[in-house]
Amino acid sequence: MPLTFIGIDPDTKQNQSPTVWVDTDANEFVFQGWKPNAELEAQCAATEVPGHAVGIPEGEAVIRIPARMAEQIKEACDVLGHADVR
Repeated sequence: MPLTFIGIDPDTKQNQSPTVWVDTDANEFVFQGWKPNAELEAQCAATEVPGHAVGIPEGEAVIRIPARMAEQIKEACDVLGHADVR
């Protein structure tokens, strides 16, 4: 799985590095972010929306990334939008 680095939090501090990559082979976004506090994770797990089971399935995680990374997320969308979709 070769990852393409897109960007890092522009306000990052040492050892604080929310990051955006794309995996063009799998046509997926890859995000590194902060772990949520227990209250936020519980809120996400308890929220019911159509087509989404209550809870956080095994193998999935809730992460936080700062809104200031919107440009990196847009760039990742552009990269995958131009990738060959399988």
